[in-house]
Amino acid sequence: MQPNFTPIQAKHRPITPVLAVVFGVLFIAAAAFGVWAYSGKTDYKNNTQAKIDAAVANNTKKVQAADAKQYAEQAKSPYKTLTGPSDYGSVQVSYPKTWGAYVDTTNSNTPINAYFHDDYVPAPSTSSQIAQVYNLRIQIVSQPYSTQLQQYQSKLGTGEVTASAYSLPKVPKVAGTMLTGQIVPNSSSQNPPTGTMVMLPLRNTTLEIWTESPNFLSDFNNIILPNITFVP
Repeated sequence: MQPNFTPIQAKHRPITPVLAVVFGVLFIAAAAFGVWAYSGKTDYKNNTQAKIDAAVANNTKKVQAADAKQYAEQAKSPYKTLTGPSDYGSVQVSYPKTWGAYVDTTNSNTPINAYFHDDYVPAPSTSSQIAQVYNLRIQIVSQPYSTQLQQYQSKLGTGEVTASAYSLPKVPKVAGTMLTGQIVPNSSSQNPPTGTMVMLPLRNTTLEIWTESPNFLSDFNNIILPNITFVP
């Protein structure tokens, strides 16, 4: 006698709305990833050379800029040297050979009045609107140090100029002052240059060394000031 088996029917649970949403989101995400991967592959395939060329051009510009900067620094040496008269301490200053220099010794109030600038020295500006900015200025003024420093007292009070004690590395025993801000003496410009000046007593006169723009401050600090000497 054959046994009577009743087959067991598998029960299928209907897909709930939540699962449908989850599956839908996963499907969309997978499809989006596939599209992104394909587009990236196509872009790389079609634009590889252009991307390489752009990267090479960008790197070339950086290398050229670095080389130009290095060349400009190397071109400054060996330095030129300017030496003043022995009556005024034989002031000696070294400056980049790429600069031009002009020294006026015709005014008894400023026995030395020197201008330094790239290549050549432009004439001082006669405009009251724009002042000519020089890489470096050096003056010996026939006034005592205390008198020359006094002219900046009002600017020190307003904050237009700040001051700190300073001595040249090669003349450490002579104490002077470093001034930063609107330091250009006797400027008639309505917008006077902002720079840095070192003022030092030199016998019965005053030695003033300054740069008229922050653009030249690196040369001022690293080349000019470390190499200035004079006989007190």
